[in-house]
Amino acid sequence: MAGIHITDIEAAINHWRDKNPSPDGVALPRELRALAEVYALMVYYQHDLADEFTLPVAAAQAWQDWYATTPDTPCIAICSTSQGDDTCKGCGRSFEEVQLWTEMTPGEKRAVWQRITVDGTSWRFNKYAERAAEDRQWAKAAALAQAKLDL
Repeated sequence: MAGIHITDIEAAINHWRDKNPSPDGVALPRELRALAEVYALMVYYQHDLADEFTLPVAAAQAWQDWYATTPDTPCIAICSTSQGDDTCKGCGRSFEEVQLWTEMTPGEKRAVWQRITVDGTSWRFNKYAERAAEDRQWAKAAALAQAKLDL
């Protein structure tokens, strides 16, 4: 199962809270309501993952909107898998994950992001954290530029 971690649902909720806040502090906009329903069911049933292929359409669309604002790849341009390592010292992905990244679904990519973030030992989280910060700035700028084109 390609899963969307509960922390990603939380991040998407916070994204929409900033993007489209409640007009009266009580009523939730459509996107927030859709994500809140998924989140509530995950908490109730004590699930950490939601299946990306069975999310309700409104929740999936709201999650995809948030996902588009995240960096696509954890790569920091220091790839040790190209030199024979099973796991990249730079980003923490396995050789297979690096090779298949462009074919992965958003849920699969976020699962990799979740794993490497929890692990936190790759250079992107310590030795070269400034490169990761630069990537976030570029990703945010790209997302804003795309949003302007969509208008």
